[in-house]
Amino acid sequence: MTSSAQPVIVAQSQASGDPSATGFEKLGRSSSADSERFKRLSEELRCLVCQNQTLADSNADLAVDLKRQIASMLSQGQTDSQIRDYMVARYGDFVLYRPPVQRNTWLLWGGPFAMLAGGALLWWLVQRRSRRAQLDQNVSGAEQSGGAARVSDEAAATGRARESESVARARELLNR
Repeated sequence: MTSSAQPVIVAQSQASGDPSATGFEKLGRSSSADSERFKRLSEELRCLVCQNQTLADSNADLAVDLKRQIASMLSQGQTDSQIRDYMVARYGDFVLYRPPVQRNTWLLWGGPFAMLAGGALLWWLVQRRSRRAQLDQNVSGAEQSGGAARVSDEAAATGRARESESVARARELLNR
């Protein structure tokens, strides 16, 4: 292989004018397939410094080094899976931007759904407790108003009894 066919990391200035951004290019016989593979791999791998960026998006020193490593491995003819396996063996599943579903990543994949289910259960319990408190309040209010109705009925009956006694006395006085 001639030196002009070796992959080289070339600093490219982007629209932002940042000369530290790197891209994969081959000098001489450039292969768009290798360039696409580099782009795809750098988008599948996470920057270990930035953590929420892919290698393609990151300009951190470690990301630049990892891009150089990917370019070197591509020049050696390694497959995408070999490169991914090397990165996982060296940095763990965290380096993958989309980690596989395995025993050690179940919490990562299932955690958001478990939190959602837990939140829904908590909401349901609070709503249930609130409804029960309202029903208890309504029942006790009805009992109190029912009790008040009974008291007023008794008072009315007592009042009528007193009234009839008063009327009877008044008649007696008039008849005298």
